[in-house]
Amino acid sequence: MFSADLKRGSMEMLILSVLEGPPCHGYEIGKSLERCSGGKLEFRVSTLYSVLYRMEKRKWIKGRWVEKQGQRRRCYYRLTPAGRKILSQQREEWASFVETVELVVGMHGA
Repeated sequence: MFSADLKRGSMEMLILSVLEGPPCHGYEIGKSLERCSGGKLEFRVSTLYSVLYRMEKRKWIKGRWVEKQGQRRRCYYRLTPAGRKILSQQREEWASFVETVELVVGMHGA
């Protein structure tokens, strides 16, 4: 529904927001984003996992492999203290950006 560029620019913040809750594996993260957005945000699995790997490399999230009987092995991700700090910064920046865009867009309607 939204352009790939718009989603790409906010994907890290969205994933970090989901991981404020309990640890989730990649599929759960994608489904949570889809559910919370009313189906307006969908991400390809390959895109989601590449962002998760990048965020783990930056130490914003931490993955832990879990094997449950009768299920395949899955990596559950959780937010790290560094990830919480980044999320807070990104939220502030996002709020400022949205406010600025609304100022500009609102000028055209005046």
